Formats: sequence, structure tokens, C-alpha cells
Amino acid sequence: MSNNEVLNSLLREYEQKKLRAELDLEKRKEDLYKQYPKLQEIEEELNNFAIQTSKNILLNKHFSLLDLDAKIKELKKEKEAILINANLPCDYLTPKFECSICKDTGYIWKDNYKSEMCNCLKQKLLDYAFNNSNLSNLEKENFNTFNLQFFSNETDLAKYHFNISPRKNMENIRNKCINFIENFNNPDTKNLLFTGNTGLRQDFYVQLYC
Repeated sequence: MSNNEVLNSLLREYEQKKLRAELDLEKRKEDLYKQYPKLQEIEEELNNFAIQTSKNILLNKHFSLLDLDAKIKELKKEKEAILINANLPCDYLTPKFECSICKDTGYIWKDNYKSEMCNCLKQKLLDYAFNNSNLSNLEKENFNTFNLQFFSNETDLAKYHFNISPRKNMENIRNKCINFIENFNNPDTKNLLFTGNTGLRQDFYVQLYC
């Protein structure tokens, strides 16, 4: 699966998560409004205030922001009191997104009106790459379980084109890798490059450059 296909697949998952959160909210609202009809009245009044304010701004109509703000605060305070009386959190009538930062969209909007991939989506892409690589088996495949006995101790220049045995060659490579890890933060440490044919066995050599 290509990177674009993986990203598109994850974004479809995000759409489903967002939809589930919104449907869950509607169900909670429906159940709660049956018990507390006043809550529905307050919610509708708050929505009407938002719509009317937008219209007034577009039509350049004069209205008092202070009076509007006071009324909204009063309605929100009344709503919170009902929720507290019902032993419910004050954010009960908001969607329960898995990621509160991007609200399950995978992206966040910056101050310059440009979108940026959310860390939660970045992590999912990293997890996918990790799970589809050999790195996902690090608990079993690591230096502690590395066994030099799998490699021949025979020195055969004609066969291996090296004047040391495969075992000695792998030991040198292992030591260089460990040294690389231990000095990873050192800016003078050189990178490692592994080369060799696909499916190398113990009777072949892996070359390492650093």
C-alpha cells in the first residue's frame, strides 16, 4: 500500500470516528432533553443568538455586544446548573472526540489559516510504518538474542572473498552497530550503510560502511 493510500485509509477512519462522536452526542442530547426540556430550550436559544448575531454583522445592524454577552453567560450558567443537578459534567453536551485537538479530523488550523497534520495522525502513520517493518519484532530480534553461532567460523577467501570468517565479519558488524547506537547523539558519529543481496544467508557476507 502506497503512502497516499495509507493516508486516505486513515482519513476515512477519522471521518467515521468524527461521525460516531457526533451521533453519540445527538443520542445523549435526545435522552437528556426528555428528562430536562429546559436544556433544549436553552440550547435552541443559544443557537438563535449565534444566528441572529451573524445576521446583524452581515447587515451592519446595530446591537449591544455587552447585552448579548451577558445574556449568553446567563443561559450558559443556567445550563451548567441543570447538568450539575443531574450529576453530569459541564461538557456533557459536547462531542467526545478521540482527539480533542483536531476533533477527529486529522488536521488543525493555524493562525495563518493553513492546515497542519495533527500529532495523532502523524503517530498513526508512524505506527503503520513501524508495524509493517521488521522493527515491530524488537522484543525477540535484538542484540541480546543475536547468536554468532549461526555463522560459519570457516575462513575461505575463494568462497567469501574475505580473509576472515563469516562469524568474525558479523561480530565486527555487530560491534560497529552497538558503537553507533551508543554514540548516536555524537555529531561526529558517521552513518551506517548496509549493502548486500536480498535473502542473505550465513554463507554470504553483508558489507557495512561507516
